[in-house]
Amino acid sequence: MTIDVRPDHGTRLAADGVAFLADGRFEDALAPLRLALSLGDAQPATMLNLAIAEDRAGARDHARRLMRAVAARLPDWDEPALRLAESFRAAGDHAAAEDAYRQVLELNPRRTEALIALGGLLLLRGRPEEARGLLLRCCGIAADSAEAWNTLGLACSAMGDAGTALTTFIRAQTLQPNVAAYWVNGADVSLEAGEAEAELARLTVACEQQPLNPAPQLGRGRLLDRLVRPAEAIDALEAACELAPDSPGPLMLLAAVLARTSRTREAEAVLRRLSALDPGNVPVQNDHAAVLMRLHRHPEARALLLDVLDRTEPTVVLLSNLANATACVGLQEEAVAIARRAISLDPQAVLPRRVLCNTLGYRDGVTGMEVLNALHDCSAVLPRARLPPLANRVDPERHLTVGLLSGTLRAHPVGWLTIAGIENLDPERFSLVCLSQRSAPDDPFARRFRAVARDWVDVDGMSDTALAEAARAREIDIVIDLGGYGDAARMTACANRLAPVQIKWVGMQSHSSGLPEMDWFLTDRWETPEGFERFYSERLLRLADGYVCYSPPPYAPDVVPPPALANGYVTFGCFNNLAKITPRVIATRAEILRQVPESRLVLKTHQFSDVATANAFRAAFAAEGVPAHRLELRGPSGHRAFMAEYGDIDIVLDPFPYSGGLTTCEALWMGVPTIALPGEIFASRHSASHLSNAGLADWATGSVDEYIAMAVARAADVPALAALRAGLREQVRRSPLCDAPRFGRNLGLALRHAWRSWCADR
Repeated sequence: MTIDVRPDHGTRLAADGVAFLADGRFEDALAPLRLALSLGDAQPATMLNLAIAEDRAGARDHARRLMRAVAARLPDWDEPALRLAESFRAAGDHAAAEDAYRQVLELNPRRTEALIALGGLLLLRGRPEEARGLLLRCCGIAADSAEAWNTLGLACSAMGDAGTALTTFIRAQTLQPNVAAYWVNGADVSLEAGEAEAELARLTVACEQQPLNPAPQLGRGRLLDRLVRPAEAIDALEAACELAPDSPGPLMLLAAVLARTSRTREAEAVLRRLSALDPGNVPVQNDHAAVLMRLHRHPEARALLLDVLDRTEPTVVLLSNLANATACVGLQEEAVAIARRAISLDPQAVLPRRVLCNTLGYRDGVTGMEVLNALHDCSAVLPRARLPPLANRVDPERHLTVGLLSGTLRAHPVGWLTIAGIENLDPERFSLVCLSQRSAPDDPFARRFRAVARDWVDVDGMSDTALAEAARAREIDIVIDLGGYGDAARMTACANRLAPVQIKWVGMQSHSSGLPEMDWFLTDRWETPEGFERFYSERLLRLADGYVCYSPPPYAPDVVPPPALANGYVTFGCFNNLAKITPRVIATRAEILRQVPESRLVLKTHQFSDVATANAFRAAFAAEGVPAHRLELRGPSGHRAFMAEYGDIDIVLDPFPYSGGLTTCEALWMGVPTIALPGEIFASRHSASHLSNAGLADWATGSVDEYIAMAVARAADVPALAALRAGLREQVRRSPLCDAPRFGRNLGLALRHAWRSWCADR
């Protein structure tokens, strides 16, 4: 850029600076404005424009000195005080900004910008009543200001006056119909105003009347999402995106709705598009990483988050997601450290404490009390609403309504391990209500849950308090949580007491909930032997047999002879998540391979589709002296192919401290026994429970040395492996592990016991 520096061109230079300011080119505005002043243009407006450019370019202290100098020269001019207020507000100094805005209004009580900005600032500072007074005045002065009406709506909403808020948002939409925020705000408040259906009808008409305007489509999509009508919401939001293809707002809302459904791949594509539009948008990149994790693309998610943290300050959300991704690539100690770092940023935040509870169970050497203490700490920071007392009828023998609370009522470990038992609850004694998130209506397990449910409630979008109110409205007597603190989990709602009796079962059932409001923990005598009560905040509700009922897939391939018969060597295997493979597990398996000459080890998990992750694990085994030809790493596959690959395995080596769950049941169904090492935490004892329930209790060991010795001894007797394998599927089929009617009776007895106990305490 070349600038004419002749003295008679100061005015032109000032005009050039103003033009750059108008274009948002603050750095470019600095040189002409500075030169204009040096050449004698001493107009206060030029000095103030330079102050604005300096402020926006980052030289705030110098900018504010200039603003104050202009104010001193023209004490009756309100513009310098307004610009000073904006500088303070942009820097987050809300107290100084408030003082400066009040100074503007002393000079000019009708200054619209100051009235709106001060009203918004008072809202941020938790003073909505003061804000409303200012904004009512502003709307009287500038009745054609859409921003004033919108901000007034926000103030009314904050005060609980949803009806007035909706009216003001509609007024803002009328004045400026192309501003999406006004339509979204109206959609949000219409539910609290009890006008959701009427507002939806109005939005539908607006979309028809303004077919090229994305803003009403966006509001309609937002409202449909809040009404838990995801398919229609997605249609409306996709229409908004088509009308405004380069606008991040519609894409962000669309990605959020898609991510709460089973359409995760579409959500990832939208977030990738958003990242390309706005590469520096940290919230978008964080959401992208979260969706990548749901797609089991943990290495990509971790790399993305590390890149973001290289460019920005750490936040609780970024670190929490990074901790989850780090655990899922097998770096357990690092994951726990990251979770603790996130907690240190905000000790009262719930999210990082949930993450710590979830990652601790994977760390080698973790104790039951250590996990319980973390869970107690998490429970202590959960918000709890003040709700009226429960009014369920006290009658120990009456028909009961049981609520299933879960985001995984589908083809998921929760489905595979619960549905058969649920289907066999006595319908004369129990009715079921499903409180579901991320429903997948076409999923075969979801159809089975729907078939036995008296009522199905999609709870996506409900706050924890609203969910508690919904459960109470349906007079649920017993709520069973099937999510824990996992993804799409709503156990936090249980802190508000959804029902008189609350029970934790399956679904991130890695240990106690630590929640005082969780009354019982569904378990069995192998998961929680006598003496383990001290590790749980709940009472233990031990079933007569195992704590789950496995539903084998009808498409499972036939059991084949052990591969050792044809190979001449034993093949060990493990098809568990990489988060469960600790350095000690690697060392233990390497020792087994050393003691069993020519044996092989097959590891299969979705994370091995990432080349870098697979290579890191090959290097870890190589460091233990395991040559490459004895280790095979396999990536993901469809479920039938996954089951068939157990035909390549002679013995499963269960991970520890976090054992297999569904994978152990699947291995047993395919005729492959598992060597397990149970510990103190619930997650460390899943395989021991399933093995014992299927009649293979002698495959559980008591120490790492015993684990190694058993692997060596079992591998040495291939004929015994072949004999066991030939009859194992039938043994499992006839065992309590797969006996759905028996499990249904046991579950019914346990639920009745819990209910009678509540009645006895009344």
